[in-house]
Amino acid sequence: MATRLRPRNKRCLVVGGSGFLGRHLVEKLLDRGYSVSVFDICQNVEVPGVAFHQGDLCDKQALSVALNDVSLVFHCASPAPGSDNRQLFERVNIHGTRTVIQACVEAGVEKLVLTSSASVVFEGTDIKNGSEDLPYAKKPIDYYTQTKIEQEKLVLKACDKDKGFLTVAIRPHGIFGPRDPQLVPILVDTARRGKMKFIIGNGTNLVDFTFVENVVHGHILAAERLKPDSPMCGKPYHITNDEPVRFWDFMSEVLVGLGYDAPRYHLPYVLVYGLALLLWLLALLLRPLVSFKPTFTPMRVALAGTHHYYSCERAKQDMGYKPVVSLKEGIVRTVQSYPHLRRGS
Repeated sequence: MATRLRPRNKRCLVVGGSGFLGRHLVEKLLDRGYSVSVFDICQNVEVPGVAFHQGDLCDKQALSVALNDVSLVFHCASPAPGSDNRQLFERVNIHGTRTVIQACVEAGVEKLVLTSSASVVFEGTDIKNGSEDLPYAKKPIDYYTQTKIEQEKLVLKACDKDKGFLTVAIRPHGIFGPRDPQLVPILVDTARRGKMKFIIGNGTNLVDFTFVENVVHGHILAAERLKPDSPMCGKPYHITNDEPVRFWDFMSEVLVGLGYDAPRYHLPYVLVYGLALLLWLLALLLRPLVSFKPTFTPMRVALAGTHHYYSCERAKQDMGYKPVVSLKEGIVRTVQSYPHLRRGS
C-alpha cells in the first residue's frame, strides 16, 4: 500500500464546505484522519465530527476565528456558475478570496488549495488537450469565468516560500456526481419541459466531465504534495477524468439512465449561439423592468457545441494524479443516486 503523505498538523478548514464539492471533500478528509472544520454562509448538512463556523467570506474576523490552529485551507466557495449576478461573483470570488488570503497569512496557515476552473482559459472556441500554459481568456463569456480568472491570479500570486505560505490552484472541469445540485437536476428539468430534444451542432465535440471523487482526490493530493521544494508552488493544475467524451453522448447516457429520451434533432451551432447571445442581451436590457432567465446562455451553448478537454499531464507528473473512478462508473453511481428524478417518479 502506498504511503500517504500528510502534513504534520492535520487540522484543516474547508471554506465552502457545505456545498456540493465541499461536502464530498470534507467526508474524504475525515476518512483520511484529518481534523476538519467548515466555514460557510449557511449550513446545509451537519457532518458528525466537523466543527462548523457560519460567516460571510468577506468577514476577516469571522474567518480568523475559524482559522485558529489550522495549517491547511481548501477554498471551494463560489456562487453557482449559472448565476448572472455580477456583484455576487465579484464579492465572493474576488473580494472574498482576497480576505481569505489575508486571514490565512495573518493566522500562519501554511497551505491554501483553491478550487479554480478550467474555464479560466475558455473563450467559447475549441480547446483540445489544453495545457495549463494556455493564456487566461481575454474575452470571458460570463461573470463566473471573469471572476474565477481574477481569483486564481490572487491565490497563485500570494504564494511566498520565504514566508512559509504555499498556494496551488486545482482546475476541475464538468464536475458531476451524487448530490450535484446543478448538472443533473437542470438536465432533468429541461427534459421534463420538453427542451432536450435537440443536439447543438453536429454532436461530435469532445469534452471533459469529471466525477466528484476524482476532483476531491486531486485536491487532497495537491495539499499533501505541496512543499517548499516542489514544482507545485503557485501553479494551476487541471484535474479531469482524463477520458474525453462526446458532450451529447454523456448527456444522453444520463438522460436514458433516468428514463428520458436522448436528444435526436440537430440545430446549427451558430444559429443557437446567436439566439442565446440575443436573449442574454435582451434580459440585460430589460432587467430593470422585467426579470427573466434564458434557458440557454452563450456559455451553456458554447460548452454544448465546442471541443473543450484538457491535459492532466502536469498533475500526473507533479502530484502522481490518476483518476480513482472511471467515467462509466461515475455515470452509473450518479444516475443511481437520483431515484427521485427518474421519469414518472
